[in-house]
Amino acid sequence: MTTHSNHPYHLVNVSPWPLTGAIGAMIMTIGLISMFHQFKFTLLVIGLIVTILTMIQWWRDITREGTYQGMHTYNVNTGLRWGMILFIISEVLFFLSFFWAFFHSSLSPSIEIGMLWPPKGILPFNPIQIPLLNTSILLASGVTVTWAHHSIMNNNYTQTSQSLVFTIMLGLYFTILQAYEYIEAPFTIADSVYGSTFFVATGFHGLHVIIGTTFLIICLMRHNLKHFSSNHHFGFEAAAWYWHFVDIVWLFLYISIYWWGS
Repeated sequence: MTTHSNHPYHLVNVSPWPLTGAIGAMIMTIGLISMFHQFKFTLLVIGLIVTILTMIQWWRDITREGTYQGMHTYNVNTGLRWGMILFIISEVLFFLSFFWAFFHSSLSPSIEIGMLWPPKGILPFNPIQIPLLNTSILLASGVTVTWAHHSIMNNNYTQTSQSLVFTIMLGLYFTILQAYEYIEAPFTIADSVYGSTFFVATGFHGLHVIIGTTFLIICLMRHNLKHFSSNHHFGFEAAAWYWHFVDIVWLFLYISIYWWGS
């Protein structure tokens, strides 16, 4: 293994994790099809296990390279930042397609749904109940993750831990409330274009909240292992950027789908 080089760039070692990750994703996709059509969960569980084990070991290797082996030089760090920025831009465009579908159907409802929005027979959620509570939860979590960022830049490790714990708790609370909302929903994803756009848009956002919460849990673990310093904490910074992106998308979802769309 090469530990020294005469250039500021990181040439990664041969790794099995891209291959195992692809295999896990393929098995998980086939497992989802099996679950939808045959109600069999075996392949889905196997795919999830392979994917989770790959994530753990791949993250372990990246953490080792950046924290202990000094591979994340200034140039590498700059590349990682641009990579995260471009990833978030791709996610913005991903959600833009859902908003496009929603406004295409809601601004000019077709005759098939009675030329009404919401369509006749659909009882939408009250925007000042659970959706408003979830909005306040995510806004509060944006404050706590910013608090964590400022704390780590000021070498205040105790407050960094406290604020990260608060952010994770708020993320989990949001997920629990959204699951409750889905269980109590008076319509399903099969109920016309309203149900489709509602559950696809809010469901993918919920998935992003779960991913962001996992990201922050990993950051809390790394922080407790003293991996971060005031000038070397891009892993946490990327998680904070991602979390703010999730917050902003929710604001647009709340205003357009829950409030205006109802």
